[in-house]
Amino acid sequence: QVQLVESGGGSVQAGGSLRLSCAASGSMSRMAWFRQAPGKEREGVASIYTVDGSTNYADSVKGRFTISRDNAKNTVYLQMNSLKPEDSAMYYCAAGYHWARVISELGFVYWGQGTQVTVSS
Repeated sequence: QVQLVESGGGSVQAGGSLRLSCAASGSMSRMAWFRQAPGKEREGVASIYTVDGSTNYADSVKGRFTISRDNAKNTVYLQMNSLKPEDSAMYYCAAGYHWARVISELGFVYWGQGTQVTVSS
């Protein structure tokens, strides 16, 4: 069992930045960030294959968000720049084993409790 603990959420004005962190209790091959806004389905935002650093992103965040990892610390980060009100959501960290071209919930085994991000206009 791997535990994931997110941190770094908060409130920010549109155009601002936030950095989310996810600390895992063990090493996992693939890590990702998902988000879920009220009344909407959970969507994959970004993922990283910790083995070689491969990444993929949702179209809605490309060019604004960057996912990175520190393998020595079993920690993954999500740097979010140029935030928009539509980025407001609960952000969840997820961990799995295999790389995939899509960021689907089906590919992840462990989930964190989430951290809230609120972007005001």
